Amino acid sequence: MRRITVWFLSTLSALVLLFSYPTSRHATASVSALATADAPTGTTATPTPSDPSASGSSASGTQTYDGDTVMTRWGPVQVQITVADGKLVSADVLQVPWENRKDQQINGYAVPLLNASALAAQSANIDMVSGATVTSVGYQQSLQSAIDQAHLS
Repeated sequence: MRRITVWFLSTLSALVLLFSYPTSRHATASVSALATADAPTGTTATPTPSDPSASGSSASGTQTYDGDTVMTRWGPVQVQITVADGKLVSADVLQVPWENRKDQQINGYAVPLLNASALAAQSANIDMVSGATVTSVGYQQSLQSAIDQAHLS
């Protein structure tokens, strides 16, 4: 009987410790942190500063738009797009959860895929990245708000 009691209390203690471990602390990454991540090279560019609406036009007719900041379960996600001649030419993240190693691993993999998908689709109608569903949903919502600001179809 004593062994059963000790086993039960040990199991209970292990479960309490397991479920009380924090998995994320809602930190965000800057674009510079993403650029230095273990992501494939050339997939994450450093955007130019812009104001929440359309930024200033350049001689080539390109404009940048910041999407809404979407608060997800793990932290904020925000996307910035660059539009030239009515086409989406660049999609980059401004904010994404990045505090711990797991966030860095997931988002370092997912963000370049989401950026490439947005450019290929020319819309926010993109596939989710397996294992990064929360980030994918926040990315889609922020991307859609930037596309709406740019008046793209």
